[in-house]
Amino acid sequence: MNEFPGGTTGGLSITRAPWGTVNGEAVDLFTLRASDGGMRVEIATYGGVVQSIWVPDRSGELRNVALGFPSLSDYVNCSTQAATGVPWPLPGGSGNPYFGAIVGRYCNRIAGAGFSLGGTSYALDANNGANTLHGGLLGWNTYVWDATTAAEEEFAALRLTHLNPEGEGCAAPPTAGCTGFPAPVMATVTYRLTGEHELKIEYVATNQSSSLATVINLTNHTYFNLAGEGSGDVFGQLLAIGADQYIPVDVDAFPLPPYFLPVADTAYDFRAIKPIGREIRAAAVPDGTAGPLGQLQIAHGYDNTWVLAGYGTYRLVAVSHDPSGGITLWTYTDQPGVQMYTGNFLAGELIGTGGSAYRQGDGFALETQHYPDSPHHIGEPGWPSVVLDPGATFSSTTSYRFSVEGPEITERVRFS
Repeated sequence: MNEFPGGTTGGLSITRAPWGTVNGEAVDLFTLRASDGGMRVEIATYGGVVQSIWVPDRSGELRNVALGFPSLSDYVNCSTQAATGVPWPLPGGSGNPYFGAIVGRYCNRIAGAGFSLGGTSYALDANNGANTLHGGLLGWNTYVWDATTAAEEEFAALRLTHLNPEGEGCAAPPTAGCTGFPAPVMATVTYRLTGEHELKIEYVATNQSSSLATVINLTNHTYFNLAGEGSGDVFGQLLAIGADQYIPVDVDAFPLPPYFLPVADTAYDFRAIKPIGREIRAAAVPDGTAGPLGQLQIAHGYDNTWVLAGYGTYRLVAVSHDPSGGITLWTYTDQPGVQMYTGNFLAGELIGTGGSAYRQGDGFALETQHYPDSPHHIGEPGWPSVVLDPGATFSSTTSYRFSVEGPEITERVRFS
């Protein structure tokens, strides 16, 4: 790969614009663009945030299909409100939705804000009740990443790097007893825009320690609305997921034994493409659990991990489609799971890039990843390892590819 400050190759271009500063560090906003006008993606060095994804609908009109904020200060205020203790923009609102961000060192939840590894116990920030969510109060979404640009014949790329220190996962200064994650990790996240209207995300994380293992679980937290951000809820948009099982959760959103339930005959069966909201209010539709509260009640919508077929290979795992404009999203990954989330806690006070308030159900996320709370299930059957040994490297690829499809998509897409 040839590094360059910006340029064009194979009909694709990448440009950079200053976007402000965070704690004295300059933040840039990069635009990856197809020269035919077919797709444009804007990505910030703050948190590696995918701020917007513009793709054409069936009439050729470009729509921004990613939820996000118009300014850097919005992202900073939102991402750091728990660490600073200053609710933004007001108390009792949506909290931090992690719009478009790189999430690490461990995305999703870790129970009890800690785990044991190699006979040593590690304590983390409790930023989700008594538990840790998405890396703690100051996760990878709050870092300013170093950027280089690159090009080959078939893509334009933005490469972001950051040395993530040992002890991250604790606020600054750390609360009493907080140790943070063991071992420093050098991370590289490369965003590639290809000529096939595809945003490919490649993650590489290397444990820099010669003696300490750590845990790793990475994702991107883009919320999609294929009719355009700010256009209303996504419940009429279609979705298929290539999974025969899903992971139920308890009232604290942690995996509930027996951990892996069949999706057949439940509201969690997306093997054949269907409207996202078809059963989201259907309390009588079974979910395979027997507790007093159903899964859709606990999560206020969909917010579970689907166990993807074919783990270990890079494959198609989900298809989403907006009947109104025809925009279709094809999701590929090599990861074992995908967390599908329907924006259940968007409360209406956050204003998006197009000037509209975001409310519950206004976007859906497809967060490719390992399973939640895996550090407490190390070595158990059915739980892929999240341990990153000393000197070892984790790598993974997820792609979001866009096309325009007609109503025949309902006949073409079926994972069962």
